[in-house]
Amino acid sequence: MNTTIRKEEEKDHKQIYEVNKLAFQQENESKLIEKIRKSENFIPELSLVAEIDNRIVGHILFSKIKIIGDSDYESLALAPMAVIPEFQKRGIGSELIKKGIDKAKELGFESIIVLGHKEYYPKFGFQRASKWNIKCPFEVPDEVFMAIELTEKALEGKAGTVEYPDEFNEVE
Repeated sequence: MNTTIRKEEEKDHKQIYEVNKLAFQQENESKLIEKIRKSENFIPELSLVAEIDNRIVGHILFSKIKIIGDSDYESLALAPMAVIPEFQKRGIGSELIKKGIDKAKELGFESIIVLGHKEYYPKFGFQRASKWNIKCPFEVPDEVFMAIELTEKALEGKAGTVEYPDEFNEVE
């Protein structure tokens, strides 16, 4: 089974909506993607799809966020990441994350923040954001709010609270 990871194209939008809807069993994430696409926080090169036999089976989105502390620091949010149920547990999500991290580094981004499974994301290098005194703007368990430095010491001295763009708050 050959998986191709590539940048999303406009013709993929409907399939991406469906992939997220199937993976999350609701439309919130699909709607979030549509809102982010229309915002200044959207980075086309960081909206990636996983394709098998010309069918999109997975999607990942990284968009701009800020860490608000002594100063404002730009970072990326990894959200959402989805693989349709019948293709889960086959390494597709891992491929999307690795390719996304590589592309983010290539584009010059220094860090990524994720709110996700505490057993899953650490295998890609994510650590508790609290290590850098970076807080989530809402109450979540410490072990599920994570960050990764894409360049050495990128988060050193950047303590603060993550500020998600309005698009995140508009989706219930």
